[in-house]
Amino acid sequence: MRRVGAVAALALLFAVGAGAQSFDLSGDLSLQGRWYPRSPAFPGQRSTTAGVVVEPTLYGDIAPNASFTLTPLYRYDSADSRRTHADLREAYFLMYGDWGDSAWELRLGLDRVFWGVAELHNLVDVVNQLDLVEHPRNRPKLGQPMTHLTVSGDWGVAEAFLLPYHRKRTFPGRGGRLRSGHAIDKSAAYESGAEERHVDFAARYSNVVGLLDFGLSAFGGTSREPAFLVDPPTALLPTTDLSLTPYYEQIRQFGVDAQLTTGPWLIKTEAIHRAGASNLLGQEEDYQAFIFGLERSLHGLFGSPADLTVLGEWLYDDRGRRAASIWANDLFIAAFLALNDVRSTEAAVGILADLRHDVRSLNLELKSRISQNWTMRLEAIVTLQSDPRDLTYAGRRDSFVGVDFTYSF
Repeated sequence: MRRVGAVAALALLFAVGAGAQSFDLSGDLSLQGRWYPRSPAFPGQRSTTAGVVVEPTLYGDIAPNASFTLTPLYRYDSADSRRTHADLREAYFLMYGDWGDSAWELRLGLDRVFWGVAELHNLVDVVNQLDLVEHPRNRPKLGQPMTHLTVSGDWGVAEAFLLPYHRKRTFPGRGGRLRSGHAIDKSAAYESGAEERHVDFAARYSNVVGLLDFGLSAFGGTSREPAFLVDPPTALLPTTDLSLTPYYEQIRQFGVDAQLTTGPWLIKTEAIHRAGASNLLGQEEDYQAFIFGLERSLHGLFGSPADLTVLGEWLYDDRGRRAASIWANDLFIAAFLALNDVRSTEAAVGILADLRHDVRSLNLELKSRISQNWTMRLEAIVTLQSDPRDLTYAGRRDSFVGVDFTYSF
């Protein structure tokens, strides 16, 4: 992947030197810190971490109907060597034009794609790999090599993807907080003999019909969600010093996402059918999963400029206790407050409950501008209740309080 990213970056830089018509440089520089109030569960873990994140974006017009975008990311973390990493989030050429009464655009390179309407978890979103060391809940994504063709018109939007390379999911290291009970190898195994070079395909059709905004999607190829192989394979006892190797299977997925707007209410849903994935017992099992949510916005709260949004979402996987995903039967209730003041102050509170296991967690966030370019963000993820049967039990003692100071340019 490093060679692919380097080639893409060099190609874009060559385009700059070849005579781009205009440039725009923007981005963020963040100073971040976290404090974990409870003692570590594993040797080598720390109670405090600090880091720096740099994510600039260079945009340039290279022709009347063509442009390029380059967005690298670098993170340094004081406690976890695996969290210190670099990535190309975006490095693509964009070409566009008209096709009869429709418009088309073609993206070549590395890009990020988002599908879905839910806040808690997006079942249909399968193109990009998660960058899990960045944040446990915000779903940051690694850049995905792709050819992405979009055609749009009054009839809707049709998209086709050719995905020639698979990105492995990132995981915390042995000394990192929020890690699993067993160490996860940096290497990976694949069901396909082509391994990470298996060519995947995806497609999506979306449209707006009256009050309904919907999308239909399909994916065939290497799963972004790994199963895990135990090393050594004969290890049975919980006390065994074993490691887990990510194993990426060949899957087929069909999905639908929809949002219905009725006055102040939003009704949201996502549903998938997936074939080829293994369940918690290691057996291949086709399954269905869905998420359903209600959202209501209250504008001008108590006669003030503030807006309040409340939502509730329920996610269900029909494999029940055989589900290999942590998202199996979960309820999320949250409220978002925007003061609409000069500092653009926003606050959020949410409670996540696993209805299959006795697990509860509290999410808090406060964000505000402290100057024209600087923004401060406070967050806390607090485990209220945990269950040893939960797949993420080992990290449940890793409640934390974090602070970010971000300079935007």
